[in-house]
Amino acid sequence: MIAFLNIFSTLYDELIGFLGIGSLIEMYKSGNYSSLHTLQGIESAIGPVIPFLLIIEIIRAAFYRRFRVIHYKVQFLTYVFNSFIGRFISIAAVAFCIGLFEKYSIIKTSFTWYWLIYGYVAWELSHFVYHYLAHKVRLLWCLHSTHHAPQTMNLSVTYAHFFLEAPYADVVRTSICILLGVNPALLFFIMFIDGTWGAFIHVGENILKDGHLGFLNRLILTPSHHRVHHARNPYYMDTNFCNLLNVWDKVFGTYVDEKKAIPIEYGITRKMNPNNFPDVYFGEFAALFRDMKNAPGLKNKLMYLVMPPGWSHTGEHKTAGIVRKQFLENHVTEQVPITSEA
Repeated sequence: MIAFLNIFSTLYDELIGFLGIGSLIEMYKSGNYSSLHTLQGIESAIGPVIPFLLIIEIIRAAFYRRFRVIHYKVQFLTYVFNSFIGRFISIAAVAFCIGLFEKYSIIKTSFTWYWLIYGYVAWELSHFVYHYLAHKVRLLWCLHSTHHAPQTMNLSVTYAHFFLEAPYADVVRTSICILLGVNPALLFFIMFIDGTWGAFIHVGENILKDGHLGFLNRLILTPSHHRVHHARNPYYMDTNFCNLLNVWDKVFGTYVDEKKAIPIEYGITRKMNPNNFPDVYFGEFAALFRDMKNAPGLKNKLMYLVMPPGWSHTGEHKTAGIVRKQFLENHVTEQVPITSEA
């Protein structure tokens, strides 16, 4: 009986943690809502928005008979797996980077609205760097590919990550921001905003069929842009790396709008079973190991670790850059329209 109660208590804690309503429950029990006047209290109130949107998304899909368990199964298993093995790693990574690099920051900032603008631009640069490398370095792609494996888009995709990707991302982003002088308290606030928006842009068509968000599509990166990022179509490959502000995608030429002529196909180009957890979670590592095993010489083996996915020691490269370039060249030759916006 005690063992059963312990299991029930653990499941309850996991559910409360997933929904992000622990602080709200404590406020309700105490009857003291004064914390809602603080930044931490506001974050606690906003935090549950994405999990509840996910629940609404599932309910709507079921109501319209579009719900499929396989569209959520692997993402759920990934969340459960990660919650047991990687819960505290990211927090430790952020704290370590702040302690290590804060004394080397080029400027000093404070928690004010004008430094918030600077901090967010710096954050987007750091996010671009992390995200770009995750697509261009084979070993880092092995960490990131779990997030791109789902072949449908819904809010559960935001929970689909290899457990070591978050620490890698936080080390890169925190280090760059701290070196650029972003105040640590301001950085945590930006992380909260970016995390909430970064989850929302995975919203599926069961809630938001048109992901453009009207005029906002011209100002920021919307769900439509992020759907493009998750596409495996050659035209969309390796684009829209930023999260909210599209400034760095435009600076580095990786900004692409969704096109009517090119319906989005989600997933990755490797042949895989998107409903098989081991294949989704470890498949890219297995593929990397096979390539390294078959490559002649130590140099070629090491090159597979750092070169982009699709690179081959034989010279028959099928990287995203090459595939996209060939696609664009063929469409120019065939005069196929690809410029009309959805």
